[in-house]
Amino acid sequence: MTEHTAGRTTGELEQLARRHLWMHFSRLGSYDDHAVPIITRGEGCYVWDAHDKRYLDGLSGLFTVQLGHGRHDLAQAAARQAETLEYFPLWTYAHPPAIELAAKLAELAPGDLTRVFFTTGGSEAVESAWKLARQYHRARGEGQRYKVIARQLAYHGTTLGALAITGLPGLKTPFEPLTPGASHVVNTNSYRHPLADDEKAFMLAVTDAIEEAILWEGPETVAAVYLEPVQNAGGCFVPPEGYFQRVREICDKYGVLLVSDEVICAFGRLGEWFGAERFDYLPDMITCAKGLTSGYSPLGAVICRDHLAEPFLEGKSSFLHGITFGGHPVSCAVGLANIAAMEDEGTLDHVRRHEAGFRERLEGLRDIPIVGDVRGAGYFLAIELVRDQETAESFTHDESEDLLRTFLSPRLYELGLICRADDRGDPVVQLSPPLIAGDAELDIIEATLRTVLSEAWERFGPAGAAPVETARGATRGVGTLRPRTTATEEAR
Repeated sequence: MTEHTAGRTTGELEQLARRHLWMHFSRLGSYDDHAVPIITRGEGCYVWDAHDKRYLDGLSGLFTVQLGHGRHDLAQAAARQAETLEYFPLWTYAHPPAIELAAKLAELAPGDLTRVFFTTGGSEAVESAWKLARQYHRARGEGQRYKVIARQLAYHGTTLGALAITGLPGLKTPFEPLTPGASHVVNTNSYRHPLADDEKAFMLAVTDAIEEAILWEGPETVAAVYLEPVQNAGGCFVPPEGYFQRVREICDKYGVLLVSDEVICAFGRLGEWFGAERFDYLPDMITCAKGLTSGYSPLGAVICRDHLAEPFLEGKSSFLHGITFGGHPVSCAVGLANIAAMEDEGTLDHVRRHEAGFRERLEGLRDIPIVGDVRGAGYFLAIELVRDQETAESFTHDESEDLLRTFLSPRLYELGLICRADDRGDPVVQLSPPLIAGDAELDIIEATLRTVLSEAWERFGPAGAAPVETARGATRGVGTLRPRTTATEEAR
């Protein structure tokens, strides 16, 4: 029993979790006869559970812990601020940590993105950007502009506005009707696309879809286009060359705002402070969170170009939106310390130096027949799993369920690697380690994946093993060793 569970046994904590804790994006029924995984501490790229077993955190918690776990400096920054000013709102007031962090983000962001509206997380940032776009257009006499265009399979959050922008029907249906005005176009997944071998033709096809959607909806009604630099859901879809430059031209042509959703892609994940820099485009807004504080305190932000503030700079005008804990003093202090540490330690350079090696390690797994595609950028990569490499034939929904949740997730967990096995689209395994991960950690990721994917092919390939009984009594391809679904498997 670790110090974090002092006073209660692990079994007692599990019982309390089953009875009282509503875990996010989790199949609560899975824990009827499976242990609740309880993570008690972390250091560097590793975390430990309540049984003191160590795991390599190959997902940075949830694409969040850029500088790794257990940082004394970030914890101390939070403590110092809490002792000075634990809380005060940004509703007509300001405080030094928010002022200084806003100025720092303006310094780091590209172009004239110099205005910062703080939130507490990514969904709030996405929804705040939509509200700002709508009020901005209305203030300029274009109140009919309220619609947004996003991409199929793209995840932009779970609050009702952000969920409308999200392009995953399975997440949306239980909560319909949603905020009206969102439509979705094809994403940049080139795997299996008939134009995949002609990058320019592919780029034109997927950007034409955005222009066609604007025209279909009526340009005078469209407020914004939401795009991630590298799309998370579906498995790290990267843009073809010229994609964002053409989208920028299309948005300018029709007076539509371009929102770069960088809740995952900012703060070094792609080797730059912002993903827009990686792909050389200037959005009107950047939404961010997660890596802004390396997860040591909740914080999000909308970083805006100067012209978006212009309607609110005179007279009695104001952006009619606010969040109680947006720009919390403790979180802003942590954000400042986090950025300072990344600068001092050369974190972005570290990612750039190791990116190619990380990619090469995953590309090397192509000799396992279940590996179909490897894609992504920086420390944000995915492996798509297939039944047939030559034809790129995918698994059925039921096969994916068994492959990912009955076998891959528990087996990876058993071998000490936390990553995401996801089927919001075709089945993929996603890796997003802390940005401090080096050769030793990347070697562990490669070796563990090689073992587990080889076993997966033996069980789920054309000559796979016969079904066996699982612990829950259902006939599946392989027995379950750990909970089938965790927050990191299904949530952002």
